[in-house]
Amino acid sequence: MKVRIGYGVSGFAAAAPSGFATIVDGLEDLGFDSLWLSERIGAHGLDPIAALSFAAGRTTRIKVGTSVGVLPGRNPSIVAKQWATLSLLSDNRALPAFGLGVVDPNEQQALHIARADRGPQFDEMLPLLRRLWTEPSVTHHGRYFHYDDLRVEPKPTKPLDVWLGGKAPGELRRVGRVGDGWLASFAMPAECEASRPVIDEAAATAGRTIDPEHFGAMVFYAHDPLPAAVAERIGARNPDVDPNDLVPVGFDAVRRRCSEFVAVGFSKLILVPFAPVDDWRRELEAAAASVVDLQT
Repeated sequence: MKVRIGYGVSGFAAAAPSGFATIVDGLEDLGFDSLWLSERIGAHGLDPIAALSFAAGRTTRIKVGTSVGVLPGRNPSIVAKQWATLSLLSDNRALPAFGLGVVDPNEQQALHIARADRGPQFDEMLPLLRRLWTEPSVTHHGRYFHYDDLRVEPKPTKPLDVWLGGKAPGELRRVGRVGDGWLASFAMPAECEASRPVIDEAAATAGRTIDPEHFGAMVFYAHDPLPAAVAERIGARNPDVDPNDLVPVGFDAVRRRCSEFVAVGFSKLILVPFAPVDDWRRELEAAAASVVDLQT
């Protein structure tokens, strides 16, 4: 099993261009596997496609992905073109991971998508993206999109594996039906282990299989105990888990959590700091000293 460890960067981590460049350079230099950006239109985070293009052009080794990018509300032909371009220019280092997006009126308004339409539109879009990446032209007439002999060029030179986020039962089944991998978030190793059969069963029902190495998790961490208000918000979203267990404190605890994920077969891990980082180079050096040797 290939264990790989990357870093997820939230809005507060890249307030200045020089700060983002420091993160990109550090990940490349220190042996991390990948860089991941989340997508929130109404937050301070950078646009993933633009920022990942910057990162890919500045590096030769690390992979670049979204954790996760939002599909509903988007034009699938433009999404297909963007990811094909990023894949080509990065020498196949692009890792698209998609989800429905957060339940937030600002986000749904920005993308011009009704909350109830997010799931059905996602289910129509993802198979359509795969066709646009592989077929010379596409004719499609669905609930949301209508195309006659639509061409999107250039094509990726190798298939793009699409990972999906989410952990509700319906989201897990969607991974099995149409995804190439699962990227769990705010979930403990035991919960991830228990959720995996749901994905595998849905895949089998659809006549598919998910690569056993395509199971990953985001590992949120902190250096100090969580403030009570933050712990309360996390607990509201994850009522079955103590927030202070969910977010390990300190890199020794991060290493233990990574090892716990690996022990249950989750081999692609993304570290995400839960608070602003004052010195990113120092942060990444400390993280590398703690966890990079876990990679195989």
